[in-house]
Amino acid sequence: MAIRPPAIRRKRPIGRVVASSAGWAAAEVEAALTVPADPTAAAFFDVDNTMMQGASIYYFARGLAKRKYFSTGDLLKFAFQQLRFRVLASEHSGDVSSAKSAALAFIAGWRVSDMERLSEEIFDELMAERIWAGTRALAQLHLDAGHRVWLVTAAPVELGRIIAERLGLTGALGTVAEVQDGHYTGQLVGDLLHGPEKAVAIRALAAAEGLDLERCSAYSDSVNDTPMLTLVGNAVAVNPDAALLREARERGWEVRDFRTGRKAAKIAVPAALSAGALAGSVAAGITLYRKRRR
Repeated sequence: MAIRPPAIRRKRPIGRVVASSAGWAAAEVEAALTVPADPTAAAFFDVDNTMMQGASIYYFARGLAKRKYFSTGDLLKFAFQQLRFRVLASEHSGDVSSAKSAALAFIAGWRVSDMERLSEEIFDELMAERIWAGTRALAQLHLDAGHRVWLVTAAPVELGRIIAERLGLTGALGTVAEVQDGHYTGQLVGDLLHGPEKAVAIRALAAAEGLDLERCSAYSDSVNDTPMLTLVGNAVAVNPDAALLREARERGWEVRDFRTGRKAAKIAVPAALSAGALAGSVAAGITLYRKRRR
């Protein structure tokens, strides 16, 4: 039986939270959801379209375009190509492998300090205002109950950590790139944190942190995260795509939608792109820009 934590002191959220027409969701969540106090419990949140509207790597790429790493025209062209791909074909393992190679080309030779600085700047400029108020309220309830709250994303772990820090969360699991002498080598440590790899990472974290996965919760918008959702005792579909909505109904999972009636297929281009699918677009744009500069 769920136990409401006694005398919870509400903390002021860190970072800006969307005060849009979806803002009602925060109050609704706080009034309706009971989170049991349990030190062995944690919550795992996908980022893109779950914690924030759209894809974090898309907005990171927009920030890079603003800083002249490549042109806005290139960005839109590649985003459209990836959207068309996602409409015509589902993600397969081969697609993720291609995205992995593209991600390597994207960051090879970069200084880690530059990635961290750019992540901070671009989050504040473009991402903070796109945090879903309702999802942020869910995360805060877990924090107030003494649970650890982790973001789990296919985006670079450095970007995930900045988002977690700005929101006052415990930390982030993300795609890890190999580093030597403060620079990225162009190799990944492990695989792109996508699909089944998210479940692998969460299982390892749970073992290290002494978490009981049956007491944990997971939140995602995508059917690609089914391995993560089935790993925990409490799975919640947030702003679900059509496939995940069907899965949630079949499994009896809770569904929360903060999109104020908009269907997933009608959301703007950034919301249709995953970090894995968009990595190729970003890498291609930067490569094209570098060639033009030569």
